[in-house]
Amino acid sequence: MDYQAVLDEVAAYARPYAGQGEVADYIPALERVSPDRFGIALVDIGGAVYGAGDWETPFSVQSISKAFSLALVMAHAHDDDIWSRVGREPSGTPFNSLVQLEWENGIPRNPFINAGALVVTDRLQTLTGDASTTMLHFLREESGNEDLAFDQAVADSEADHGNRNAALAHFMASFGNLENPVPSVIEHYFWQCSIEMSCRDLATAGGFLARHGLRADGTRLLEAREAKRINAVMLTCGTYDAAGEFAYRVGLPAKSGVGGGILAVVPGRCTLCVWSPGLDRRGNSVAGAAALDHFTTLTGWSVF
Repeated sequence: MDYQAVLDEVAAYARPYAGQGEVADYIPALERVSPDRFGIALVDIGGAVYGAGDWETPFSVQSISKAFSLALVMAHAHDDDIWSRVGREPSGTPFNSLVQLEWENGIPRNPFINAGALVVTDRLQTLTGDASTTMLHFLREESGNEDLAFDQAVADSEADHGNRNAALAHFMASFGNLENPVPSVIEHYFWQCSIEMSCRDLATAGGFLARHGLRADGTRLLEAREAKRINAVMLTCGTYDAAGEFAYRVGLPAKSGVGGGILAVVPGRCTLCVWSPGLDRRGNSVAGAAALDHFTTLTGWSVF
């Protein structure tokens, strides 16, 4: 398949959608990003890289980081301990909702809503002693980009407007579902979300999910069944409370972020990352979802 020709066609199709939706203005540092940007990258399992549009422009990964924190926890522990503290079911509520935590005794529905990601970050902090730096080093290695860094302005912005996340963390701590002090967990969570990466970087770094757990250097990060499970939860929970609609349209495991990025996986073939900052009311990139929908339509590649 001529990947470049496919991406060029996908970019042309999606470009009119760029600028639709709203940027994440509740995080002031993200509000300043132009909503009409668009980029897409594809990395096949052999490491060949293709891109179109603004595919090498760095942006804030935000919740896409949640897929990597879960993978690192599973890689360090190689057991199912984390699943006693966080579920695997779609939430059906917004990603920062407090409602279900009270009903379900402080156990978040899945690792990709904010409450679940805080639990995963807490576990990674226990396992490594420095959750955010562990993730940054991993992403540098897998992307091949040693210049990846935290964005201080974004981290500070999230901290200044992070009362809802603090409430989630304190509520879970009251049920005994955090191992580390709440301020430390929140700090590492914000730093992880603030990492800046391009579509090229993210598609390359996520390649282990397409290679059934193998890292870029051929060593094994995850057992094949662990990679399968992460992909499964990405499919059912990775695009907030629009996961069913996304699966219907696109048919791929994916994790979105309110920075406008979406990382998608075609197991055994490739990973893709698309970026456009304009979000729908569920927090997913309007142009990004349209692009991935068109990609799977053109190629016939989905998990269905």
